[in-house]
Amino acid sequence: MTLQAKLDAFKTDFEAGKPPYNVPPAVIETMHRATAELIASGATTRVLKAGDKAPSFTLSDPDGNSVSSEDLLAKGPLVVSFYRGVWCPYCNMELQALQAALPEFEKLGASLVAISPQTAVNSRKSVRQNQLGFPILSDAHNDVAAAFGLRFELPDYLVELYKGLKNDLPAFNGDPSWTLPMPGRFVIARDGVILYAEVNPDYTRRPEPEDMLPALRRAATVSA
Repeated sequence: MTLQAKLDAFKTDFEAGKPPYNVPPAVIETMHRATAELIASGATTRVLKAGDKAPSFTLSDPDGNSVSSEDLLAKGPLVVSFYRGVWCPYCNMELQALQAALPEFEKLGASLVAISPQTAVNSRKSVRQNQLGFPILSDAHNDVAAAFGLRFELPDYLVELYKGLKNDLPAFNGDPSWTLPMPGRFVIARDGVILYAEVNPDYTRRPEPEDMLPALRRAATVSA
């Protein structure tokens, strides 16, 4: 089953109010409204695209070690996946799909990192729950996400909904701002140029990990 098929199946059950979430229709309507408004805002026009230079970054892994994009790119191409956090079931399914594809990426000499605004404790939980063999990096205040054009501020009505659902982003992220990254996936060549970029303001839609393989093969050819 493809990643998107799994996401669609989960979404169908979630929006039908099935256990364990048992979400009422009013909550679903509010989430749909927020997604529709983000799409209509044209936020994706700010996102870096293939051919752009990727900003360099240094972030901490769950153990407090600094991970530098420049160091990773010195070894080969880099896959970067931005996600919302361990609290997001769609993100966890995406992480699992990326883990399944990791051997293919490594065969092509590529490294993989995932970036979220959550604290190190929650990143450790992400790694443990999803049995990941690649690092989760903490992007405080979504600053690196902003450099890629992904950061957005939640509207007030969605903040109130999240609070009612005990989805306390300031606690998850150690940051009082209610911001998130749009889920985004990038392939960066060793010279720092973006070869592949896929971003969707609808967080229930994610590209297949295999979609990046052509760009990674091109990057491997250039690096050889």
